[in-house]
Amino acid sequence: MSTSVRPGEPKGRLWLAESLWRLGGVQFGDFTLGRTVRNSPVYVNPKLLIARPEALSHVAELLAEELQLAQARRHRPVEPFELIAGVPIGGLHVATALSLRMRVPLLYARPDQPEDERPQIEGIYRPGQSALIVDDLATGGGSLVATVERLRRAGLYVRDAAVLITREQGARGRLEAMGVRLHPLLSVEVLLTYLHGANRIPDEDYRRALQYLDREGDARAAAQ
Repeated sequence: MSTSVRPGEPKGRLWLAESLWRLGGVQFGDFTLGRTVRNSPVYVNPKLLIARPEALSHVAELLAEELQLAQARRHRPVEPFELIAGVPIGGLHVATALSLRMRVPLLYARPDQPEDERPQIEGIYRPGQSALIVDDLATGGGSLVATVERLRRAGLYVRDAAVLITREQGARGRLEAMGVRLHPLLSVEVLLTYLHGANRIPDEDYRRALQYLDREGDARAAAQ
């Protein structure tokens, strides 16, 4: 058992929900984040995991186990990969921990470059290799999509993306349209349901957050 799991704490994916709550990574209020999240009553910040090395290590362990199990299945929902590509900034910390855990080489595409130029990739790779994208949080999918495009322009194959948390606000659909499958450890809805059931968050915050997520889901369905 990982040393980051305390006696009585949940194991597996729900450990992540408990850990984020303990770190203050789940907040309630009125949050507008970028172009996708507006007036959200809940804010989830997985970047706080870097403050606890043992927690970051356990996150990498969970991701590695999920990926290895998926690759062992008959229909293999995760394709084999030779490289791990972190999405700067938050995803790069998680990708580094996963790279160390799985002993798979790490790289990342620099985001600060014009779209019409050859992408600058930090790391060692050969065109034709396959890369797994790793990020901490998926919302609208903008950073994930941009990373897929840059890696593919560099000649790499990208078919899967692993994230810690998905807000289910468009990232999955945008990636699927590019032929990339999204593999989250947790959705925000599952995270909130666990915290509510464990008496970590009050009824009102839980209801407001779920109502917001339902409205966002309806809006996405209507737009398709």
